[in-house]
Amino acid sequence: MGKFLLGCLTGAILIVLICVIGFFAIASLRAKPATVADGSTLILHLSGSVPEKPPVEFSIPGFGEHPSITVENVWSMLRRAAADPRVKAVVFEPEEVSAGWATMQEIHADLDTFRKSGKPLIAWLKSPSLRDYYMATAASKIYMPPTDVLNLKGIGFQMMYFKNTFDKLGVQMDVEHAGKYKDYGDQWTRSSLSPETKEVMNSLADGLYGDLVDTIAKGRNQDAAAIRATIDKGPFLAKQAKAAGLIDDLRYEDEVFSDLKTTLHQTALKKANERDYARVSDASAGIGAQDSIAFVVGEGAISRGDDADTDGLESGAFDHMLEKVGADTTVKAAIIRINSPGGEVVASDDMWRAMNQLVAKKPVVISFADEAASGGYYMSMTGSPIVAYPMTITGSIGVVFGKPNLHGLYDKLGITKDTVSRGKFALIDSDYSSLNPEERAKLKEGIDATYDDFLDKVAKARKKPVSEIEPVAQGRVWLGNQAKDKGLVDEMGGIDAAIRKARVLAHIPTSSRVALVAYPGRKSLLDVIMEAAGTGGDDDEDALAVILSRTGFTPLRTAPR
Repeated sequence: MGKFLLGCLTGAILIVLICVIGFFAIASLRAKPATVADGSTLILHLSGSVPEKPPVEFSIPGFGEHPSITVENVWSMLRRAAADPRVKAVVFEPEEVSAGWATMQEIHADLDTFRKSGKPLIAWLKSPSLRDYYMATAASKIYMPPTDVLNLKGIGFQMMYFKNTFDKLGVQMDVEHAGKYKDYGDQWTRSSLSPETKEVMNSLADGLYGDLVDTIAKGRNQDAAAIRATIDKGPFLAKQAKAAGLIDDLRYEDEVFSDLKTTLHQTALKKANERDYARVSDASAGIGAQDSIAFVVGEGAISRGDDADTDGLESGAFDHMLEKVGADTTVKAAIIRINSPGGEVVASDDMWRAMNQLVAKKPVVISFADEAASGGYYMSMTGSPIVAYPMTITGSIGVVFGKPNLHGLYDKLGITKDTVSRGKFALIDSDYSSLNPEERAKLKEGIDATYDDFLDKVAKARKKPVSEIEPVAQGRVWLGNQAKDKGLVDEMGGIDAAIRKARVLAHIPTSSRVALVAYPGRKSLLDVIMEAAGTGGDDDEDALAVILSRTGFTPLRTAPR
């Protein structure tokens, strides 16, 4: 009876989903393509994260679409707007943008490229953070409301440690690592920075702060020493920001638009928002492309799996995407865009193999985004040119493993464990005991072997002996410009620099316009539902489970099957 009721419920839900699919399909057919009026001003509003990979869009055409804006979208929109005769100006409105430093450098460079087109580029800031202001310094004019605050006060890091908490709970952590700077496990085993971590963090702070000062100084036509002194006085009330020359004037948004209307000699400002303009084709802007380059995004923590729609970077799905790129005869080269802190060793190695197989089929350039560390760096060791931003977090060539010993916590809770085992190391991963010397040696053997393999892959890809790689490895994190000095990357730059490299490798003439073909492409909720319905499993209940899981729901089961 229970199974019959569950089947009825499953069928009812599937009927509802089919109706939803039909509604989305009809609404999509009725959705009008984006258009741009002559004399338009592009309002580029960014808030929250600016991802590399487009997430699944949950929107209903005709009821307000909200596609997410990616880094590549910003790049392509601003280049299109610079050449599009219908677009006369851009107003940049960042609001609590949470992008990483390299993403900020890319967007700043994209804005600067647009400004060089000669069209007005104005920034209007609302309660601007350091990140908002950093990007806005590329604009010709910067405005903010009269009663607002510019939260510019420098750079600071705070690291959290849990050893004292674990001691109180009766939890011990066994951590082994290869590389003296590989400090991921320190948060569980220490209560403060190690000397090695303090060395790295000071180096990162110096690099990031120096870039912040230099970028502001250049954008505001001030001396770097003067900017350092100014930052020490922050955060700033709006009037203080103006007096310090950090902004040009105090304006409400409507006043900014009114001034721009006068500048453009228009009776009414014609606005185009970034979400609509992201859907405008280059062809409609009079921009043609003769050659295509694949733009492949690998973003998130690395793990094994085959889900292309997850927030992480799963090796099976990524490998399948590379296979498609390799078989796509319409693209002459590929840019692999890596934004990952690392993750599982086996998954990283699997993607390293797939990357090398793609390199054997067509020219590849690797572009590092905010971070390409540990497994993110490992998978990139193909021998292909590597382009990174000056502030990309990269390197971390090392290995770490940790496991908890919860015996003390179990004692506090009145829990006991008794064991029976066969095999000398059968309980090496037990959470009821710490590693004994032999177990620790066995674990260290595996970690050291993985580290040696990592070093060997880096040495071969970078065409250097291991003896030159090992001193700059040891798990240390570098900024992109430091990594270049150490021979870990080839060139500083972002998407434009990667395209220039790809042109050379693929013999694409500089006179030929190129189009970036995004992998993965955008997906709507309708696409995900259709995919899940088509590949969900061997019965209706399995299909329903896949659909619900990919749309953020976890189905409940009444009993194991």
